[in-house]
Amino acid sequence: MNILSKKFLFIRIVIISLLATSCVTLTSDITTQSHANPDVNFNSYKSYSWAGSAQIVFDPVGQWEQPTLDTDEEVKFNINTELREQGLIEVSADPDLMVAFAVGIDMAHLKLVENPESKEKVLTNIPKAALVIALIDVDSGYTVWMGFAEGNVQSQQTIENIRARIEYAVHEIFKSYNN
Repeated sequence: MNILSKKFLFIRIVIISLLATSCVTLTSDITTQSHANPDVNFNSYKSYSWAGSAQIVFDPVGQWEQPTLDTDEEVKFNINTELREQGLIEVSADPDLMVAFAVGIDMAHLKLVENPESKEKVLTNIPKAALVIALIDVDSGYTVWMGFAEGNVQSQQTIENIRARIEYAVHEIFKSYNN
């Protein structure tokens, strides 16, 4: 291998490592869970509709929500994508499932964190955000599947990072749907 090829290979490895690391750190604080009714045959569901209008907590000064991004629509877009991947179609009348979601922010969330200098645990304010998605059987009125994600509120994120975090959270929530 000549010197130019070795340098090119090294640069490619560095770029791939940086991209992989940036994705991991961007979403590493996000945890997800989902719960399904074990008695439900999810293959019987073919269609869905949105249950009312979900809305994220109002944030007029853009403390945690990017003011130029419609986060509600971004969440809805990602949920639509995941439901379509499960073979469900959105309908305006007679759906099998109703879909609801809500986002909540706890700006006063406290957590014990290790001080890097003293190595002692100190109580620190770490704002948390949560997304809850529920699928409701229209015939019975019962929630048959629910998933949620929780992560740290990250102020002053780029729109691309916010979209990536939402996409990651919704995708992770739906990983266990119909499994």
